[in-house]
Amino acid sequence: PCSFPCNGKFTEKQRQVYNAVYDASRAVMKAVKPGVSWVDMHKLAERTTLEALVAMGVVKGDVDAMMAVRLGAVFMPHGLGHFMGVDTHDVGGYPEGVERSSEPGLKSLRTARTLENRMVLTIEPGLYFINVLLDAALQNPAQSCFLVREVIDTFRGTGGVRIEDDIIITEDGMELMTQVPRTVEEIETIMVEGRAQHQPLPQAQQKQQ
Repeated sequence: PCSFPCNGKFTEKQRQVYNAVYDASRAVMKAVKPGVSWVDMHKLAERTTLEALVAMGVVKGDVDAMMAVRLGAVFMPHGLGHFMGVDTHDVGGYPEGVERSSEPGLKSLRTARTLENRMVLTIEPGLYFINVLLDAALQNPAQSCFLVREVIDTFRGTGGVRIEDDIIITEDGMELMTQVPRTVEEIETIMVEGRAQHQPLPQAQQKQQ
């Protein structure tokens, strides 16, 4: 999945959130290779997102301290990605000897394995503003000290953004299989072009007949 603005144009808030997720996905892409921990990649996505949230004024303080109290899971409660193969969400994430974390966010990971050559996975960080998670964090002194309530409130109701890309781990990095518009500029451009070539839906054509 990928989050596009339905009217073809990002608002400033949508742009900020989207770019935070995009930067997280690209940070992971630069870091993945055989021998790297998938758990560490999830944490890298969280860190990148938290750094963006600091720049947006949504949170304040030291990012290392935020990571220590699992603040990233408030905004990205899901796992970073999953294996692909025979099934869309393939098996093999937790073979014997690989333990699932009990920590927020990390417990949602579909695998905690070390990456190997020729593994096929998704990279799909997200950034969400979910009321029940935000409210719980605001009631938690260990996390609320980092949250800027008045700014967070301006993002409530916006939902969130997720970007999913499919990759193959190679001997020295990764190969990106997803070839679609990804940057804000690319998405806005392709949606303008699409409107210029608009074709009515089949059901709309039937009504006109």
